[in-house]
Amino acid sequence: MGTSPALPADTRLGRTALRVADREATVEFYRDVVGLDVLERDRDEMRATLGVDGTSLLVVREDLTAEPRDERRTGLYHNAFRVPSRAALGAALNRIREQWTLEGASDHGISEALYCTDPEGNGVEIYCDRPRDAWPRADDGTLRAAGGPLDLESL
Repeated sequence: MGTSPALPADTRLGRTALRVADREATVEFYRDVVGLDVLERDRDEMRATLGVDGTSLLVVREDLTAEPRDERRTGLYHNAFRVPSRAALGAALNRIREQWTLEGASDHGISEALYCTDPEGNGVEIYCDRPRDAWPRADDGTLRAAGGPLDLESL
């Protein structure tokens, strides 16, 4: 019996934890720009948990000795947050344009994505999947993800 290299469709990644020097600025960014809810703050105010609909997606832990991320070092490439609809992705684009800096946008064929960097230098992707039956496939059935420009005006 063979095994498929593909992950099951219902596979989900767990939450991410970031160690940051400025917890409050980071929490504000993920709340106000990315659109996450603050689910919990520790009594000592050294840690905050953010997420959506009660699901924890990100833990922000303050460490005053944390240094901004150096792009030339290995580590987290970016956190990716999936939104439920193209309208929600458009709302994220509006929040980024109003409060932050959009650094990139891509149409991957299977999804549409926006890219920016948080206050600590960590990459952030906000994306919306297209319906699975609309994903581009090669003749052999494999996915054909792309990396073309995203039409921001239609978004």
